[in-house]
Amino acid sequence: MPRSIARNTRVDRDALTEFLRPRHRVVLMTTRADGRPQSSPVSCGVDAEGRLVISTYPERAKVTNIRRDPRVSACVLSDDWNGPWVQVDGVAEVLDLPEALEPLVDYFRGISGEHPDWDEYRAAMVAQGKSLIRVTIESWGPIATGGFPARLAD
Repeated sequence: MPRSIARNTRVDRDALTEFLRPRHRVVLMTTRADGRPQSSPVSCGVDAEGRLVISTYPERAKVTNIRRDPRVSACVLSDDWNGPWVQVDGVAEVLDLPEALEPLVDYFRGISGEHPDWDEYRAAMVAQGKSLIRVTIESWGPIATGGFPARLAD
């Protein structure tokens, strides 16, 4: 069986957004008060401005960390474990209710499509006290795939 070769593909912002839009598995990395990283596996979408958007609760560690230090990194993964991935770095903001309500609708729509009852969805978001994290992407690495170094290819 031929060995797959690891690849790194540099892309512009439009190609990055195209890569991100269908991928919803992310490890969000924030910074704890002691300076160590804190990782959170989350679902995310991409909003109309090309920001990563993540639904959360205001008492989560990632929210506390972002409110203290908005610099974040996110590793965006493919559904297939061996699929391509990319790390993005940026600045996050937390939107709380009521400001978060319509962006949460956009978040759901971007990941899952139309909800059968938007009034019910909005009521659930309010009842749960949800917040939304938005990450403005400032830089990103190449889109990478795992594999062997080219020198080890068959």
